[in-house]
Amino acid sequence: MRLHLTDEDVAFREEMHTYFRTKVPQDIRDTLGARRELSKDQMVRSMQALNAGGLAVPGWPVEWGGQDWSPLRRHIWSVEMQLACVPPPLAFNAGMIGPVIAAFGSQEMKERFLPATANLDIWWSQGFSEPDAGSDLASLRCAAVRDGEEYIVNGQKTWTTLGQYGDWIFTLVRTDPEVKKQAGISMLLIDMTTPGVTVRPIELIDGGHEVNEVFFEDVRVPAENLVGEENKGWDYAKFLLGNERVGVAPVGLIKRLVAQAKEQAKTAGPDGSSLLDDPLVAARVVELENELMALELTALRVVAHSVEGKPHPASSVLKLRGSELQQAATSLFLDLGGPLSLASGASDGSDVPDWVRVTAPKYLNLRKASIYGGSNEVQRQIIAGTILGLR
Repeated sequence: MRLHLTDEDVAFREEMHTYFRTKVPQDIRDTLGARRELSKDQMVRSMQALNAGGLAVPGWPVEWGGQDWSPLRRHIWSVEMQLACVPPPLAFNAGMIGPVIAAFGSQEMKERFLPATANLDIWWSQGFSEPDAGSDLASLRCAAVRDGEEYIVNGQKTWTTLGQYGDWIFTLVRTDPEVKKQAGISMLLIDMTTPGVTVRPIELIDGGHEVNEVFFEDVRVPAENLVGEENKGWDYAKFLLGNERVGVAPVGLIKRLVAQAKEQAKTAGPDGSSLLDDPLVAARVVELENELMALELTALRVVAHSVEGKPHPASSVLKLRGSELQQAATSLFLDLGGPLSLASGASDGSDVPDWVRVTAPKYLNLRKASIYGGSNEVQRQIIAGTILGLR
């Protein structure tokens, strides 16, 4: 099967190709290309460069900076961005709270928050999961009690990704404990500099600081920061999580990883020999490339058959195989590095190549890909029911 784009879509792809490689600062692209962690400043500058060209929030309503693109053009935009080593727009802003405010916020809330959200002048954090309310999110206990023109919030959130950078946090809180658990939840926007908000880091298996705990102790939040209606937060959360699961198969990223792995394999053998001469390594690379081709064709089938914004059932296949292939690519890097892959903590002045030094942390970090965006076991159940007809 070969993909034939229209002349207009080819021109659009070239436009994206050129913009990403000329308008996003080179230091940002070099950092991402080397598989190193971006700083907050780099992430902000990158999204602002995209926003300057109208490319930061294409899925938003046009009046707030969105683009009236077809699903195929959204796919092309995403793939070309990944191939160019450009970080995607911050998901909490572009894919989560932005669309929620655009759909359910008051006009005043839209005007106050949407332009700053698109330009990353406000860094949003996500306050959903709690220690006893992860997969069963509706069981959350973080409470908000109305007190005149304010809510008083008490409770805890956890696994708050990049919360150490957050300016504001969109938070699910329980506002009515007497009704069915899904019916008593509201969404509040909370300034993270408010007295009573505490952020504590959680160290990950790769040694990084990516997620956090967030505590609320008698935090006073203006009632005007309520999104939509009180006790309708579960509806807004479902809308948001639907956006969160968009783009979970990063085809361009995996293509780039496989290409980089092949390049490193050329000199990773004894005395700088090529590991691609090893039939087992060569077969593994070819198998990964074939799986990646199948993933890309599935992605194109999904975008071609999505109707009125509703995801195609095969989107669950994208999430499942996309996460597995990301993990397979990082596993390949780990094996190419051999015993040196254990030297992830080596200093920059050591004899360990830079690409090897970052291999183990990236491998460990991407174990999470099986869980976020809908765990892979849940995706298998969805595939069994909606595609295979096994109930």
